[in-house]
Amino acid sequence: MSKKYDQYFKKPSIKEARKRKTTTTEILDLDQLVNIKNIGAGKHYLLMTYGCQGNEADSETMKGIFERLGFEATTDESRADIIILNTCAIRENAENRIFGELGRLKQYKRTNPDLILGVAGCMPQEERVVDKLLESYPYVDLIFGTHNIHKLPAYLETALYGKERVIEVFSDEGQIIENLPKIRDHKYKAFVNIMYGCDEFCTYCIVPYTRGKERSRSPKHIINEVNELVREGYKEVTLLGQNVNSYGRDFTDQSYTFSNLLKDLQKTDMARIRFTTSHPKDFDEETVNVLATAKNLMPHIHLPVQSGSNKVLKKMNRKYTKESYLALAESIYTHIPHASLTTDIIVGFPGETEEDFEETLDLVKQANFEGAFTFIFSAREGTPAARYEDHTSMEDKKRRLQTLNKEVNAGYLRGNQRFENKTVNVLVDGVSKNNKAILAGYSEHYKLVNFKGDESLIGQIVKVKITEVKTWFLKGELNENT
Repeated sequence: MSKKYDQYFKKPSIKEARKRKTTTTEILDLDQLVNIKNIGAGKHYLLMTYGCQGNEADSETMKGIFERLGFEATTDESRADIIILNTCAIRENAENRIFGELGRLKQYKRTNPDLILGVAGCMPQEERVVDKLLESYPYVDLIFGTHNIHKLPAYLETALYGKERVIEVFSDEGQIIENLPKIRDHKYKAFVNIMYGCDEFCTYCIVPYTRGKERSRSPKHIINEVNELVREGYKEVTLLGQNVNSYGRDFTDQSYTFSNLLKDLQKTDMARIRFTTSHPKDFDEETVNVLATAKNLMPHIHLPVQSGSNKVLKKMNRKYTKESYLALAESIYTHIPHASLTTDIIVGFPGETEEDFEETLDLVKQANFEGAFTFIFSAREGTPAARYEDHTSMEDKKRRLQTLNKEVNAGYLRGNQRFENKTVNVLVDGVSKNNKAILAGYSEHYKLVNFKGDESLIGQIVKVKITEVKTWFLKGELNENT
């Protein structure tokens, strides 16, 4: 390895990532750290994003940095000077897909030796992934993780003009960098990070290692960002965090929680406010009470349960029980009778028996979910659950998933049926790919609605009467007085 770029060669360490420091998180401004130069003039970038809303938000920041550097976006792989894959590590299938893409993209390195190929996001935060990239994908020029996106200008300068391979992945918990430029993927809906990292350490999850410790942005910066989005014409924001309900608990200079933030954001002129993801153990009564006041807080709550078996929940280190989760759901429905509750569920967790699975089915029925993301357990190297004994066959896991999905799909349909012949407010996203006379958007309860209307309505919130109910979407007629 050349000594010239030793400073840029740094691999992650799960051992280091497991450490949690009690020091106050350092808050910095991008302009204090980077003297952004016009190094991208005449060059094109292509950014490919995989994973959750957090990855999407990170990509918006990367796009903002690229374009402040003078790069232009392209969707043509053969035209790109830089291609970066912003990756997800939550499941093995996601990682395999990335390695497959890297193999496919190698052809462009042959035709364009100056092409910079990079891997960013959660995958590089895993030691074994970086080892595999170094050993099997020597044509990957740039590798960085989730904590150091703000250093992208320096990495690009080194890779482009120094012609050196850059591998720098931080294992520490990271800082908070404000004033990051963004190129939003949507004109009317925006993601707003309110915190980063996770301290929950569920035994199956790699996120606490890939995203670092919990770090809350200051209320001032969040509120300013939302107000700026209002001025830019945005109608909806989604507040992002691995566990939004623990927001503010790391503050040492003030007592300010997630419910306080929601109260303050209610005072803004943002038409719609959503949030994800919640953790049942931290979803407190005060938050329920604030949501019950409605205003611009949407009545859709995504509340991952993962399992209905107390034995499995304990092995997952989820820190709540089936009974406490159902009590929380009942409280939500009591205070917000019209709420739409969705969830995440894992089947086939190591040690899950048929009785445990039946407990999950029972919870699904009692909780009255209107949708769920369901998965078969995927072992992630470096997590405790990857070492658990697992005697359940894949055939049984698939059968359980199919059984669960039947119950979940019934909930989807039941949740949609309650809006038949009702009028709902829809934020119009765009037109159908097959018919420009058909508009599509989401209701306050996060129901997909299709209806006839003019393209001029895109970006507006309109009233639509639901005339037909399907499992996955609603059909309706535009209220002409909207």
